[in-house]
Amino acid sequence: MHRSRYPSAQSLWVEPALDSLEAAVLCTVAYADVFDYALTASQIHRYLVAFESTYQAVVSALDEGTWATTRLEQQDGLFALRGRGDLFQLRTHRAAVAAKRWPLAQRFGNAIAALPFVRGIALTGALAVGNSDADDDFDYLVITATGRLWLTRAMIIGLVVKPAARRGYEVCPNYLLSERRLKFRERNLYVAHELAQMVPLSGMGVYWRLRTSNAWTSRFLPNTSGLPRRTARSVTAGSSLGSLGELLLGTFVGGQLERFERRRKVRRFAAHEWADTTTCFDADHCKGHFESNEHLILQAYAQRLEALAET
Repeated sequence: MHRSRYPSAQSLWVEPALDSLEAAVLCTVAYADVFDYALTASQIHRYLVAFESTYQAVVSALDEGTWATTRLEQQDGLFALRGRGDLFQLRTHRAAVAAKRWPLAQRFGNAIAALPFVRGIALTGALAVGNSDADDDFDYLVITATGRLWLTRAMIIGLVVKPAARRGYEVCPNYLLSERRLKFRERNLYVAHELAQMVPLSGMGVYWRLRTSNAWTSRFLPNTSGLPRRTARSVTAGSSLGSLGELLLGTFVGGQLERFERRRKVRRFAAHEWADTTTCFDADHCKGHFESNEHLILQAYAQRLEALAET
């Protein structure tokens, strides 16, 4: 691969720019490889790194491009880096596992959506893209009413997470943010993927506000303006119980409980030995990725790009 036409890995998640469709295709497949995931042509088009293109152009690059034909292998409409043909069977297996877990993901999401002050919820992580193992967590991003994030989190933990754990399921509301602070602070390829891949389960209006507030993702993934190809049945956030809860907890007493819970948990989380630069705890954010592998993923991606540049 000609180095002068191939960007450094760092540039792709800081100031992404590619001048070749084939290079973008390889970057896209290389990123998915970090997750042991083979891609369809449609997925390569949607998650094409830093290069806007039509689907037909991507298909042509996959079929006829010099770089693609020599550095990728394909089987039954799936594409992976050369030497990674094992991912084709793995994808089939994980897709079957994910299909069985989707009803549970929707059920837990609906339970969270029914709680007071929940304005929207989206499924994130491996299950959102159908790349799930049987023991993976059910990961969610939750958008709450302003001024009630920590109280909402406490209700999610007590009424959904703990009951699910007693049944052997790991439900993880990893990221909560209030509806007045929808802009993500981190801006890199990893975060762009998380936003573009998440599947909204409830609160479509606030989901689109979230996407609009983070329009910077188009620099990294310019073809991801719409919904993920696989979307769940979206339900309306809120319920009779939720409405009653908001009536009771939207008071001065509820505000006091919110402040108490926020101070208690922020103090505990800030002192947590696992806390790192990817965590964030304040009145509008609870990003509790104590064991975040964001940096490890970007480093692994960089290693794949370097290996491709040597070939």
